[in-house]
Amino acid sequence: MKQAIFHFPASAAAVAFPIALPGSKTLESSRRHPARVLMALVLLAALASTACSENDGFTCPEGTEAFVRYELFMGRSGPGGEVVSDQAWEAFLGDTVTPRFPDGLTVLDAQGQWRGADGQILRERSKVLVILAPPGDEPRGLIDEVSDEYKRRFNQESVLEVESEACVSFS
Repeated sequence: MKQAIFHFPASAAAVAFPIALPGSKTLESSRRHPARVLMALVLLAALASTACSENDGFTCPEGTEAFVRYELFMGRSGPGGEVVSDQAWEAFLGDTVTPRFPDGLTVLDAQGQWRGADGQILRERSKVLVILAPPGDEPRGLIDEVSDEYKRRFNQESVLEVESEACVSFS
């Protein structure tokens, strides 16, 4: 009988399930024993949900805490040139970002570039907003609000968002 092995995080065991290939005895057996197939699928679903609830084995060293690092890359140019002045950026930071993340954040000045649809390399001044927040749905929702407001207010097509795991300590 052919076997399939599915690997999950360390908290789950590796399990072998029969595969029903056309023309194989396993296919005929699965037709005669649907309860076995159903049981295998239920077990697979249970293990998959356990794997999805894990944090991919991400653990932080002692003395640090798990946080999510959000980076928002915000271009400051539009089709007609500079659309986000320093004064407009400061206002956006004060009325949109800081109220949502009052515990702290970092703003970096950057030079961005990308290839346009016509193949030309385009460059623009940019801001990179870095925010560390505890894992969860609330910070993710706040990040989406910041990104959406930036696009709306400054008529931007997109904001590049990067989300990664980080181990944080304040020492």
